[in-house]
Amino acid sequence: MGPDVPPSSIARTVFTTTITVVAIVLGLYLMYLLRKPLGWAAIACFVAVALSGPVAWFSRWMKRGFAITVTLLLVLLVPVAVMAIVIPPLVREGTHLVEKVPDYAREFDDYVNNNEKLTRLNEEYDITRKVQDWANDLPSRIGDAAQLLGDVGVGFVNSIFAAVTIFIMTAFILGSGPRWVRMLLSFQPPDRQRRFAMTLERMSQAVGAYVAGALLQALIAGITTFIVLTILGIPFAAPLAVATALFDLIPMVGATIGAVIVGIVTVFADFPLDTIIWVIWAIVYQQVENNLIQPRIQNRAVGIHPFGVIFAVLCGGTLLGIPGAILAVPVAASLQILAKDLWQWRAERRTGLELPAAGGPEPPPGGTFATPG
Repeated sequence: MGPDVPPSSIARTVFTTTITVVAIVLGLYLMYLLRKPLGWAAIACFVAVALSGPVAWFSRWMKRGFAITVTLLLVLLVPVAVMAIVIPPLVREGTHLVEKVPDYAREFDDYVNNNEKLTRLNEEYDITRKVQDWANDLPSRIGDAAQLLGDVGVGFVNSIFAAVTIFIMTAFILGSGPRWVRMLLSFQPPDRQRRFAMTLERMSQAVGAYVAGALLQALIAGITTFIVLTILGIPFAAPLAVATALFDLIPMVGATIGAVIVGIVTVFADFPLDTIIWVIWAIVYQQVENNLIQPRIQNRAVGIHPFGVIFAVLCGGTLLGIPGAILAVPVAASLQILAKDLWQWRAERRTGLELPAAGGPEPPPGGTFATPG
């Protein structure tokens, strides 16, 4: 048997282990309580990294502060443009529908009266009286509808507050983020500073390349959808095209969701001809997107296996919903670059040799994390 362990040492070990476990549990619980602001901060960091490319481009002709302002103003124009495209057709078609409701009711009435089978069904099941009773009970249901609208309004206000908060945090990160990173790197030895700066630069480049490619892919999907729907004469062509483009930002499944939504609209517009044409077009386009457009984005920008993409999207969607699904792939790409560089760094420490950079050649000077001149 080995030497006896002093009771004081056992007590100290138990105490240290207990404190460590309690601290970890409390830390996880605190993260759970703060999951909303932490999620907003994560989204703001991602948006800031994605916008660092345009900011650097504008910085060639103006000071960085002005470049950040111009970039953020251009970002603000996106939701304004989307609302300008979506809201007017919805209001116009909704007003037209309300005006036509009495005509639709009369047409339905005439159709029922002129159809012997429907007349017999009406006499047998008293459908007309039930509809009238439902109409009479409708005023009593207005309170429920008002409560539902109130809940929707509260959710909309919360979404606006979250968007404004993320926007402000993004502005702060764009303005001070590089300085914060350099301050943290200053605590490391010079050789590690260079390596960590290169790793962060490659992560930034991967995120920027993915965002640019995803936006281009969504733009192509929206434009082609608008052209096809306009040719078919489907109503709400512009809003449906915008919805298709937005859903296309979700990797793997977004294009399918957008195609299904448009397909449902075509059923009510002109079934079955328009629906068949749209289904054929959607299948052909998704094959082109999945085999030609999307692989270029994923392989060249992020280099993640399709299984990793699906797993990342599922994890991101579970944690943060649709925003999490959209952010999942670039976040996974960043973690992949970080893991490769850490693995390479450990290999260098074991062998005592400096290996080539895991993510490719060293980025040119003047990148996102370079000290401004």
